[in-house]
This record gives sequence, structure tokens and C-alpha cells, in this order.
Amino acid sequence: MPIVSEKGRSMPESPIRKLVPYAEKAYKANKTVYHLNIGQPDIKTPVAVMDAVANHALEILAYSRSEGSEEYREKIARYYHSKNIMVEAKDIIVTTGGSEALLFAMGSIADAGDEIIIPEPFYANYNGFALASGVKIVPVISKIENNFALPPIAEFEKLITPRTKAILICNPGNPTGYLYSKEEIHKLATIVKKHDLFLVADEVYREFVYDGLKHYSILEEEGMENYGILVDSVSKRYSMCGARIGCLVSKNKEVIHTALKFAQARLSPPTFAQIASEAALNTPQQYFDEVIAEYKDRRDTLINLLKGIPGVKVGYPKGAFYCIAELPIENSDDFAQWLLESFDVDGETVMVAPAAGFYSTEGVGKNQIRIAYVLRKESLIKAVKILKAALEQYPG
Repeated sequence: MPIVSEKGRSMPESPIRKLVPYAEKAYKANKTVYHLNIGQPDIKTPVAVMDAVANHALEILAYSRSEGSEEYREKIARYYHSKNIMVEAKDIIVTTGGSEALLFAMGSIADAGDEIIIPEPFYANYNGFALASGVKIVPVISKIENNFALPPIAEFEKLITPRTKAILICNPGNPTGYLYSKEEIHKLATIVKKHDLFLVADEVYREFVYDGLKHYSILEEEGMENYGILVDSVSKRYSMCGARIGCLVSKNKEVIHTALKFAQARLSPPTFAQIASEAALNTPQQYFDEVIAEYKDRRDTLINLLKGIPGVKVGYPKGAFYCIAELPIENSDDFAQWLLESFDVDGETVMVAPAAGFYSTEGVGKNQIRIAYVLRKESLIKAVKILKAALEQYPG
């Protein structure tokens, strides 16, 4: 009998999605499940986005250019100019989601066996992207006690070897919600220049920053033209997760030329989704102001409630819409499954994402969960009450 590849067997399951079968069983048992596990916003997509697709004038649904349509990339560049990121259409490759942009980045800068340093916890799919690309992730641990701030630069320097190609960050962070400061970005820029590395920044949550703070992009940092690679997506910004449109951005001409070859190999990004994403760029600032105020209210509600549960430690997110909570348990995978299979309060339970999958260091994060505060405040309040009751009864 033929067998699957070792790479396939080693591919990690998503800590966010692997519990879906248990959730489906809970539905069949007529339980209400509050989804704290996945970053699917309940915020409505801008009306103009839907109208652009519904009222299109296309007669042939044709390929677009491999790098994305010229008109769309010009508009993306103007969006970045408004954020003090001075790039042009030629510096941008439109991708099928931020996921493809990350794959293109890894494929363009690293060969099999090369290394990328990533502060952990990090977006769980980085593990899968790295495995698919033959790249080794070298983690540098950030800690909940420090609110997942950037580890000391000396810790990065200890890990740099002849095979190190890049440092990868997510800013603001998934799963922590941590927002890197301008000073922290400057420190990272200094170290990549010193050691001739790339700095790859996943900035898909750029718009979601709270408490009067400001997002600072790696491409705002002086002298990063040859070192900086930005990964972006429309998924969260405009509540368009299903569009699957992102982009890879760099002033490094060789990076863009190389990434374009990967883009050509997959032909083109989806045409209708580009039409929708182009329309999204006209979204007024009022939309973001209202969304940010809503997420801030949800964050404050969630964090205050979690802090009131005995034995729970929680990070304080400054951006995005996630937080990491450390629970008085030994194994959050077992706990998350138990919540769906064996526990409810008046027919209601919660679904969380075990946090071990957001680390690459074995055994770290096993007593942590990631919570996405993408539900309405009333639902978050109910969900945390259920979580508190569950911790009081959980046998583990």
C-alpha cells in the first residue's frame, strides 16, 4: 500500500481547527457553543465590498496578472502612503491571503535547512509554513510575565548561525495581542542589518491598536529597503476572511522578482476577491473608529473577567483581538476537548484554542489557551462565566 510523505505526517494540526469534530458533536447534542477559538470577526464587511462583487461588469472571469492587477496594487500603495510606508505598486505582489504571502516569503529567502528566528508564541500556521518550505524555526521565548514583550536582543544574537536567514514577527501579535514599540522595531532593524538578515513582519492586524498607541511598521524604519519584507491581508481589516487576499511588500527588488516566480507558478490571485478588496480600500475611517472602539470594549470586558477567576493569569493585549490566558490546569488540549464533550452550563459551553500549538518549543504553553474576543460583549460575559464554572469542575 502506498504511504504518505514524512513531511505530510509531520505537518502539525491546527490548534484552532482540530477540535471542530468535537464542536460538531456538541451541536448535535443541542448545545450552544461560544467560539473563542478562531479569529473570525462578527463585524459586518463594508457594504461597498459586497456591492462591488454583486454589481460587477465582467463578461469573462479571466486570470489577473500574477502579481495582482495594476489598478489594485496602485491603490494598495496609496493606502500604505497614508500609513507613512513609502512603497509603489512594483513593490507589491497580491497573494491568496496572508498565508500565501508568508509561503512566498519563506520560499524566496530560505533554502531547505535554513533557519528563521521567531519570538514565540506565534501564529500557529508558521509551524506548517516552515515545514512545507523545509525551513527550521528557531524560537526565542517571550513570556506572559513580561506581557510577551520583545525578548532581549542578546537572546536573538545567541541563536544566529550561518544558516539564519531572517527574523519573523507578527505585529500586533497573534496570539498575544502584543504591539511592538518603535524602539523594539528599531532594535530588530539594527540586528538584521548587523548580521545581514531579513526582517519579515506579519502586519495583518495593523488597524487594530488601542489605548492611543500607534502601529509602527518595519518599512517606516530608515534603511530597511534591502532587509524588510511586509506581509499583509484584508481578512481581518475589513472582516473579509473568506476573500483570501493578501500581499507581500518589499523594496528589495530581488525579493520581489523571486517571489513573483512563485506567484507565476500558481498563476494568479482570485479575480472577484481582488474586486472586493479594491472596493474595501475606500472604507471610511469612521468604520475603523467604530470597530476599534468595539474591540477595545470587548478586550476590557474580557480581561477584567478573566482576572477575576482564581488561578488564571492573562496577558494584556495592546492590539489585534486575541489574548493568551494561563489556566490552573496541566493540559489545555484535554481541557478544550472536555469542554466540548463533557461540560455545559444549561446547555451552553465554550470552544477555546489550546496554546501549545502556538509554540515550537516542546512542552511550552500546555497550560495556556488563546482567546479571540470576536464575539459581542454579552456573549463574552456568558462565555467567561462558563469557563469559570468549568475550571471549578474540571477533574484535571
